[in-house]
Amino acid sequence: QPRKPIKIELPDGTVKDGTSFETSPMNIAAGISKGLADSVIVAKVLYKEPVASLKACVAADAEDSDEEEDLAGAVLWDLTRPLEGSCRLELLKFESPQGQEVFWHSSSHILGQAMEKEFGCHLTIGPALENGFYYDGFFGDRKLKDEDFKAVEKNAAEICKAAQPFERMVVTKQEALEMFGENPFKVQLITNKVPEGALTSCYRCGPLIDLCRGPHLPNTSKAKAFEITKNSAAYWLGDQNLDSLQRLYGVAFPTDKLMKEYKNFLEEAAKRDHRNVGKQQELFMFHSTFSPGSCFWFPMGARVYNKLIDFMRSEYKLRGFSEVVTPNMYNSALFMVSGHYQNYKDDMYSLDIEKQEWMLKPMNCPGHFLMFDARVRSYKELPIRFADFGVIHRNEASGALTGLTRVRRFQQDDAHIICRPDQIKDEVKSALSFLAYIYSVFGFQASYALSTRPKKALGSKEIWDNAESQLKAALNESGMEWTLNPGDGAFYGPKIDIRLTDTMKRKHQCGTIQLDFNNPIRFNLQYKRDGDDEEAGEGEEEKGEFQGAVEKNAKGEVIWREGRLKNGFERPVVIHRAILGSIERMSAILIEHYGGKWPLWLSPRQVMVVPVGEKFIPYAEYVQKQLTLFGYHAEAETSGKTLNKKVRESQLAQWNYIAVVGDKEMVDFSVNIRQRGVEKPLGTFSLAEFMARLDSEAMPTSQPLRQFEAFEGNLPVRPAAAAPKAAVAATAGGSPDQKKGSLQLRKQASGKFGALQVEDDIETNLESHPYVKGFMPSAADAELYDQLSHTGFPETPNLRRWFEHMESFAAKEREGWPAAA
Repeated sequence: QPRKPIKIELPDGTVKDGTSFETSPMNIAAGISKGLADSVIVAKVLYKEPVASLKACVAADAEDSDEEEDLAGAVLWDLTRPLEGSCRLELLKFESPQGQEVFWHSSSHILGQAMEKEFGCHLTIGPALENGFYYDGFFGDRKLKDEDFKAVEKNAAEICKAAQPFERMVVTKQEALEMFGENPFKVQLITNKVPEGALTSCYRCGPLIDLCRGPHLPNTSKAKAFEITKNSAAYWLGDQNLDSLQRLYGVAFPTDKLMKEYKNFLEEAAKRDHRNVGKQQELFMFHSTFSPGSCFWFPMGARVYNKLIDFMRSEYKLRGFSEVVTPNMYNSALFMVSGHYQNYKDDMYSLDIEKQEWMLKPMNCPGHFLMFDARVRSYKELPIRFADFGVIHRNEASGALTGLTRVRRFQQDDAHIICRPDQIKDEVKSALSFLAYIYSVFGFQASYALSTRPKKALGSKEIWDNAESQLKAALNESGMEWTLNPGDGAFYGPKIDIRLTDTMKRKHQCGTIQLDFNNPIRFNLQYKRDGDDEEAGEGEEEKGEFQGAVEKNAKGEVIWREGRLKNGFERPVVIHRAILGSIERMSAILIEHYGGKWPLWLSPRQVMVVPVGEKFIPYAEYVQKQLTLFGYHAEAETSGKTLNKKVRESQLAQWNYIAVVGDKEMVDFSVNIRQRGVEKPLGTFSLAEFMARLDSEAMPTSQPLRQFEAFEGNLPVRPAAAAPKAAVAATAGGSPDQKKGSLQLRKQASGKFGALQVEDDIETNLESHPYVKGFMPSAADAELYDQLSHTGFPETPNLRRWFEHMESFAAKEREGWPAAA
């Protein structure tokens, strides 16, 4: 190749001189420092001029689902491979996600060489994973066992010690077929994926030559720590009808210290594994025979599941979402309209009903589009925000089912915002704010990435550019730090990918903000545009049901026809939005994130009431009932076990609070509190004080509830409690106090309330007692209630609580209460 001077720009703005096809990234690293050269894993290169070699090779090892690389973007580059033009250069270490991916991909080649040497197997495919790598091999009738791991690890250690270089090779299709002629699996990949006359790339590492797009480590000595972690069965190309393979998993690191940290991480992860915690806390179960992949939630687990939904529902009310309920089953024609039938049919459940094909829905959006289309819509109505917790089914392979993280039946916090194109930015800003709030409540860190127009995209470049600019503005105006994934959007619209980081530093993809230009066309969604309210769609207010313009041809292929956009109407944009994603998967993430130690508001076990002896069981049960009435999950431990054992078992069960009650607590109407995670008891609290403490940890909301907001700097004045209408009429000419509706408890001539004749005295007494005369209702409660019913609703907190409790009793019940002792 002809040489020429090139400019190499580093991230800090420094520019280095080099020569094309001579200067390598490793040369640049070594020129900066030996330490950098030793620690760098791979280079990331953004060429400032066209580079022919980027288009020269077809990767035979790429999976069918891999999208075509965006050649205009940055590419990963071998450190020892000469640069081919002027460029921006970034040197990546192991700490970077892409550095780890390359490190573990190279480690899979080391594993493949060790497997081939030990067993003489046919190697198939060996990719990097998020935490490690694997290699699949065809072993014939031989079955691998755990004792085989040591031999493979020994071979791998020798390979690493030998510092074998990774050498990139570019060959023709014919050369590749000759090179891999004895391996039928590699021959199939080359035959199917490399066109005639095209080139493909391979990498040599010692005696092993493997199909690979690369890039790789400079040599095998970078992998200082290497271990096999497990093995499993697999199928060629993931098809159970093809050859059975065996898969070896491994992990490798550049230092022994990192390997030790990884093992500690695995140990902690095993303790937190949601399947183990779920069993210990009796949250959920699966039944592999009668309903594999569908979760059974025990009562304790259902509390968590429902609270997550309640949490989202409470925020929906504050953020302008309307919850809807949609069917679980639809005629398959609906999914022909949406395109799911053509592209997703094998992953859906179908049923034959009255000789028609019906399907369980794999997602909620088609139902929401039918609801939007139920009548003529105006631009004034938009945005419309439909939210749904509908049950979804997806036909996952039985071998892929994994606890709560991979299931067949689940629910999502699914929402679809149908809006005008000019509303995209504001709706996305609102969605980002929603996401950020929810994740902050759980203590997650979130990262954001904008994925833009791919090479194959629906809609004009102008539409995409406008949508992408609004997404960028929304991210910037929301104060989010974000990265760009050029060309990684879906064909039907750009998206914002959100990844969560939990307490174990693991990444999770849960939230979605996805723009959709496709479904509004497929479902012929439209709205009256501004200025055409009167004229547009005249005579079409009585809108017929959407039938879907689809049919099957003689070959059984689905043919879809685009609907007509009426005069004076425009197409909306759909924003698909999820925050928790699958409630099942989020439950798994939260179980492991908290390690089973739930915050109070989400906890299935909030307060355990423990009497110190049998004598105090009635009071313990009373306290438990009051906690239940206040909306908390509480139980009373009334077994005959010792106090220490009761407390210890409650601690192991992860109750947030343990309320111990004895003689003093029963007399004082109080509880002695122990809090989970706090070594010493918190001390004695009156029931009112304890309720206030629990209330401070109740389900959070992004906006304060039951409080007035200011309008133009002023707050409304809460009016005096109004008397019932009948009482107002009866006292129209009464005293000024009565006319004001104020609460003034006057001394009674009969003295029937004794010392509790003044409002302040009653308020103080009710702070530590449920009833006027103590723990049991009496005639004093009935008489005071009758008086207050005519003078007005109480304003002091304990009296108000007592009054609301009195309202729950029927008049006949109050009449039968005995006189106070």
